[in-house]
Amino acid sequence: MNDMSALPKPRPDDPAALPFVTDPGERRGEMLYRKFGQTSEMISAIGMGGFHLGKDAVSDAEATRLIHQGIERGITFMDNCWDYNKGRSELRMGEALQEGSRRDKVFLMSKMDGRTKKDALTQIDASLHRLRTDRLDLVQHHEILRFDDPDRVFAEGGAMEGFLEAKKAGKVRHIGFTGHKDPRIHLQMLHVAEERGFHFDACQMPLNVMDAHFRSFAHLVLPYLVANGIAVLGMKSFGDSVLFKSGAPLSPTEMLHYSLNLPTSVVINGMENQRDMDQAFAAVASFKPMAKMQVAELLARSRPYALEGKYELFKTSATFDGTAKNAEWLGSDVAAVQKLAPAME
Repeated sequence: MNDMSALPKPRPDDPAALPFVTDPGERRGEMLYRKFGQTSEMISAIGMGGFHLGKDAVSDAEATRLIHQGIERGITFMDNCWDYNKGRSELRMGEALQEGSRRDKVFLMSKMDGRTKKDALTQIDASLHRLRTDRLDLVQHHEILRFDDPDRVFAEGGAMEGFLEAKKAGKVRHIGFTGHKDPRIHLQMLHVAEERGFHFDACQMPLNVMDAHFRSFAHLVLPYLVANGIAVLGMKSFGDSVLFKSGAPLSPTEMLHYSLNLPTSVVINGMENQRDMDQAFAAVASFKPMAKMQVAELLARSRPYALEGKYELFKTSATFDGTAKNAEWLGSDVAAVQKLAPAME
């Protein structure tokens, strides 16, 4: 019989042994503001997710209304992606930001799927055109979901070369990466970057009340980001509403408080109606840094529902894997790989 004691523990002995904030941020009006990583820039602690704004269930007019109201109430961080809703998310956000010169009031981020320099640059230009702007405050390598993604990004002729060229041209200001599959893949991306002497400005990942118990980004990735001044962008606080379907005795406000209690620069929240927006602002209004005992009690309530990752579908299924379903978004292999690769037919 195999000695299972040789395997590392899949879960932390103490789920609440996490880095927490001691300062909620600078409160102005209805919003809290936090530093973007090691920069002096301040961004809203709640960000507006771009995916939901491009859904069929949301009209053009409603998307514009939500973006305008969000900015008026203090949201400055705007999330988006080149592939969201076939570009409709960026188109809607671009139109809304153009009205009243709102573009200059926000920190605008978008993500690119391309793994080659050529594809990354093409996608950046497409995003700039849709968003009606001449620069992105943050561009991110999207969906780092596979262990070979970091090597593809940093390869000769890879997407990082495109990002750096775009930055030199003034099209982007900061560079980061995202992913939702497994924290060990995030660590691989960070290892590859470190080996090549590159420092990411930001990293986006799932941070929610169930993550602490299963393939935990908060336990495995968050400490490194904090120690190295990389801005932490939290997402999937509700797992795109799937966490609510678990029946776990946790309110939306408690779920957002958990994410805000971690050293996040911003918690990106999907908002496709007035309820979603008001819910986020209510959580900000009532947020106070929580002690470890409070977090432990909250995580104890989530534990029975979280151990198998059943409700974190982005980790345990292909439901959220846009680039797996649309591999062409990644582009073909770089020329060096094509030259080396043997015939496969």
